[in-house]
Formats: sequence, structure tokens, C-alpha cells
Amino acid sequence: MLKLSDGFKRLYPTIGVIVGLGLAFFGLALSLETIPLGTAYSIWAGAGTALTSLIGIVMYKESVSLPKIAGLTFIIVGVVLMKLATD
Repeated sequence: MLKLSDGFKRLYPTIGVIVGLGLAFFGLALSLETIPLGTAYSIWAGAGTALTSLIGIVMYKESVSLPKIAGLTFIIVGVVLMKLATD
């Protein structure tokens, strides 16, 4: 939605950005009740980065390359390892 907001010049995408960020921080706050801060933030940031990249590839037809796929794979593996480290 941030890209569609055109620098916060378009109302509905801007509202979408605000709602999305609010939901993301709400979810992070809820996760902090059971997951340590470092792990929760690492998962939140890694998952957000991976999902944003995947949305860019699927919706905005961004290029896909082997290094990009490798990077996304490392992020996902890192998120899984961070979660496993807290159990």
C-alpha cells in the first residue's frame, strides 16, 4: 500500500498503510507476551522483509534472480531458526 499511496498523496492507500502498520505493531505487541523481544523483533522484521519482497515480485512484477531467491530463503530460514531458539 505504501507504493500505491504515492508519497501519501492518495487517500485510500494512505489509510491502508496506517491500518496495516497499526495491525503489524499490534501483532508484534501481542507476540511480546510470549516471545522474547529480540526473537519477536527478528521474526517481525524478517517476515515483513520476505513478504514485502514476495509481494513486489508477484504484484509489481519485480525481477527474480538467483541471489534474490537465495536471500529470501536465508531470511525465511533465519526466522524459523529464531523461533526454534526460543523453545
